Amino acid sequence: MDECVRLDDVGKQYGGQWVFRHVSLTLPTRQTTAIVGPSGCGKTTLLQLINGLVRLDEGDLNVLNAPIPETDLPAFRRKIGYAVQGAGLFPHLTVQQNIDLTARLEGWSESKIRNRVAGLFELMGMDWALGARYPYQLSGGQQQRVGLCRAMMLQPPLLLLDEPFSAIDPITREEIYGHFEALQQQENVSALLVTHDLREAVRLAQFLVFMGDGHILQHGETAKVLESPATESIRRLIETQL
Repeated sequence: MDECVRLDDVGKQYGGQWVFRHVSLTLPTRQTTAIVGPSGCGKTTLLQLINGLVRLDEGDLNVLNAPIPETDLPAFRRKIGYAVQGAGLFPHLTVQQNIDLTARLEGWSESKIRNRVAGLFELMGMDWALGARYPYQLSGGQQQRVGLCRAMMLQPPLLLLDEPFSAIDPITREEIYGHFEALQQQENVSALLVTHDLREAVRLAQFLVFMGDGHILQHGETAKVLESPATESIRRLIETQL
């Protein structure tokens, strides 16, 4: 399996308390992987390790076929898009300024910036006129789409998603799912989605990981995991949520 992330016997602790230990996992490239589990099981910490926001305490972690560097983390993170719940947009910047900020810091030309933003707007089903508005003038669904555009502005090969759709109403969420799938397929990006919503995971992901109590309970192709749950708790979750 071609991989975008590989964890070998990884552990992370805070204040002497282990969030998780002995986590070994290989995630496929150019697919969407969903990590499903209850609050506090370590899902977000796993994303933060992959993005270099926190450092592991044991084991080995490779991201995009290389260890996380000890220096020049900003250059490393430019290869990774990051979208979170609530979008996290800068309120004093317009929509377009939020999206193209990283490209300007990278020194892109005006024509390259405009073409890239226009392409992302089209993929996400957004009107070009929204670019002049400020985040407070957008709906929650529009803000989340802007957050995805910003995360993908530099065309990163890896996209991390920390429950970005959970605060959106169901009708809007289904619409955004379609735009996200178009984005993922056209950009050919490897995406890692953290969610507590199994329906969302099954809707969007080709690879599924169940976490619980700081451990990986089961992982594999989504269809195979659903067909053969490894534990009774996973079986019950599938039966109650799907």
